[in-house]
Amino acid sequence: MARGPRGDQEFVALSDLALRSVIGPNSRHIALVENAFDVLIESPGGGVTITGSARERAEARRAVLALGERAEAGIILTETDVRATLSLSAGGKPGAANQGLISGRRGPIAPKTEAQAAYLQMLEHCDLTFGVGPAGTGKTFLAAAYGATLLLKGQVDRLVITRPAVEAGERLGFLPGDLNEKVDPYLAPIWEALDQIIGADAVRRRRDKGEIEVAPLAFMRGRTLAHAFVIVDEAQNTSRLQMKMVLTRLGEGARMVVTGDPSQVDLLNPRDSGLSHAIRLLRGVEGVGVSTFTAEDVVRHPLVARIVRAYDADAEARRPKPDLEDS
Repeated sequence: MARGPRGDQEFVALSDLALRSVIGPNSRHIALVENAFDVLIESPGGGVTITGSARERAEARRAVLALGERAEAGIILTETDVRATLSLSAGGKPGAANQGLISGRRGPIAPKTEAQAAYLQMLEHCDLTFGVGPAGTGKTFLAAAYGATLLLKGQVDRLVITRPAVEAGERLGFLPGDLNEKVDPYLAPIWEALDQIIGADAVRRRRDKGEIEVAPLAFMRGRTLAHAFVIVDEAQNTSRLQMKMVLTRLGEGARMVVTGDPSQVDLLNPRDSGLSHAIRLLRGVEGVGVSTFTAEDVVRHPLVARIVRAYDADAEARRPKPDLEDS
């Protein structure tokens, strides 16, 4: 473990459950906290003792308490959870442990970052929510989890999932199988989320009953989606016309979340992307929320966040600079 500088000690009381989770397998979680704040943490029993400067102790204490709250809520802590909590605590931001909790098959699912917590609040209060940002930020997973929760609670009749499959032209005919077999491979992240929330067998039964529906974007045309939670995934690959079409499918008692990464447009003409255009038009409209994620919100392997930052820096460097007038 890292040995922080000498300083005063502070004891933080924790339940046995919270203490085990905060320590982590082979004391890995405690080591991450020590390294993040340059403190020494020991566990004499009943909690942890933090040694370091006043500022470092305060940040470490905030992280330890936030991790303890997540453990008490029934969340199995991973290194990803710990790293995300450390990032919030270092900035002096409030934890997101108990905001917008979703009950899943394996226990509650909680936001891991401040942006995820704000996103869940938006899903709860807005009829139309845009979740935009890089891969690995949890925007699709949380949308699927939230929609499944509404379905389980009977607050919606159906969960409808759609996306532009393969490419914006919807060319699916060459793929083998029926409609579900053609589209399913492109919705793997959503199926994985639903399996974690309600289980694979329950997903299969609800699909058979029509309570969970999947369809390529072109099949949304002409429909009115009432009393449904609609997920439009990979929306950066919709054209402006497709986006207008799907947004106007909302019927009585329906809500919609549109997810995508504006930096990953696969259209022949990226300027035709309906996602950025819709956000520009609808931001500030009553009932519409826009939640933006950044590399800081990536909750996959920590290397993913560094990869995203490198690509963002390269894109910024390549962006044409405006001409400056001679003074």
